[in-house]
Amino acid sequence: MACRDMNKCEEARKEIIEATDNHNIFSLQLDLSSMESIRNFVTRFKSKETKLHILINNAGVMDIPRLVTKDGFEMQIGVNHMGHFLLTLLLIDVLKASAPSRIVVVSSLAHRFGTIKVNDLNSEKSYSRKFAYAQSKLANVLFTRELAKRLRGSGVTVNALHPGVVDTELFRSMRFFGWKIIKFISRPVYWIFFKTAKSGAQTTLYAALDPKLENVSGQYFSDCKSTSIGSNAKDDNVAKFLWEESEKWTGMTNHIV
Repeated sequence: MACRDMNKCEEARKEIIEATDNHNIFSLQLDLSSMESIRNFVTRFKSKETKLHILINNAGVMDIPRLVTKDGFEMQIGVNHMGHFLLTLLLIDVLKASAPSRIVVVSSLAHRFGTIKVNDLNSEKSYSRKFAYAQSKLANVLFTRELAKRLRGSGVTVNALHPGVVDTELFRSMRFFGWKIIKFISRPVYWIFFKTAKSGAQTTLYAALDPKLENVSGQYFSDCKSTSIGSNAKDDNVAKFLWEESEKWTGMTNHIV
């Protein structure tokens, strides 16, 4: 378990142990808004473990005011894409050594509304909370497709997915859901629009565990089925641009996948 908030992490770790009677549940601190934290996490992980069969890139922030990470990245592209990009590349060697292994990237249906702003990737010229989120989720899908090409024949697969609209703290920054009256009115009908956390995890588990997907890579799933991606997610030139920019931002220019 790689977590930013170690207090919440420990609560969850204990719940898992209690529910499964599996005491081999371990955790390390990881803040995806910090390149230093990511590198420190990987160093600590590699000092403890020699195998990694499944990497699930699940962290995310959504619909927040323009903030920047410790490295100066706009927070949504920084956490949702750049942090996962660096983490994944630093763990590629362990994943390859553990093959067959899988990388699962949790994206969103919102990627369909996203555009990679090639002239303003960091949203310094203009900023929209929702479009910045959509851009970061589009980056997830483009990263998945480009990485799948680079990993072909390695025994490591990578797939992206839309988990559904899930009732989690991801919505805590959305002003609409922050209003107490909206929470009160909408709670009785939440079940119509929102999945529970357990239901929302099913497609992630499917991509990570289903034996039928052992050799499937570069795909996008929703409701445990392969589905089409938005038109902007099919642009190979933009995918290469994003990869090269991500290498520069994260200091991974000379890293070979």
